[in-house]
Amino acid sequence: MDGAGAGAPRGMVVGRVVSLYRYPVKSMGGERLEAARITARGMEGDRAGALVDRETGRVVSAKRPRLWGAVYGLSASFERENGAASIRVRFEDGTTLSSAGRERLEARLSALLGREVAFATEAVGTTTCEYHWPDMEGLVQDGRTYRDEITEWELPPGTFFDSSGLHALTTASLDHLRGLVPGSDFHVGRFRPNLVIEPVAGARGFVENDWVGGTLEIGGARLRVTKPCMRCVMVTLPLGDLPKDPRVLRAAFDHNEGNVGVKCEVAGTGTVRVGDEVRL
Repeated sequence: MDGAGAGAPRGMVVGRVVSLYRYPVKSMGGERLEAARITARGMEGDRAGALVDRETGRVVSAKRPRLWGAVYGLSASFERENGAASIRVRFEDGTTLSSAGRERLEARLSALLGREVAFATEAVGTTTCEYHWPDMEGLVQDGRTYRDEITEWELPPGTFFDSSGLHALTTASLDHLRGLVPGSDFHVGRFRPNLVIEPVAGARGFVENDWVGGTLEIGGARLRVTKPCMRCVMVTLPLGDLPKDPRVLRAAFDHNEGNVGVKCEVAGTGTVRVGDEVRL
């Protein structure tokens, strides 16, 4: 899983990295980075932890907002000191608690959510999440239409990811959506990407759709683009100063089959930095 060798053929430049993000706890806000290490699993520290409902054993996800929406208002940062990793959770009142004091953190989170939750840093066995499909027409996935119902799905073994380990999004897609629905705010924070890429001049629309099946070379890392990124109810939720807006999800389904951005798997490990060229 080494990065591209010095003699490896290089593809065409399709853009450059303009921002990097990681989300240390599933469904919580994350942190903006200047550089990130890409491991075989994904971005180091990304989805390194999750909350688990002690009653059901399911992983907590804001994709079921009526039950777990309060998680979305929290944020987390990943720390590594002397080889030991920890996660610090920031609450809406500005206080923070570290996963190093797990019992205290779990008690605070359980009180906030009104349900007993555990803070997990390892996904053991089969882990599942629930997803609420909102009351909206035309939400189709894999040929089936969903409306105002809750479904359950398995997470990839040993991870807290929904599917693939990395999510890339272009500024062109966001600009295109803004032009299609000028009354909505398509802020990048709604979409929770790991890599935001500004495409080359002249590229417009959902340009990353054309990258599926290819490999991106970014800094010292190589990423296989596996599929478009299907959007969910989370893009509609209020976040900071952003209001609740169902039109964000509606636009994805009306104009790009529910997708915004792409999912990637690691083909070669390495470090990526803001400003790096992106080659396909």
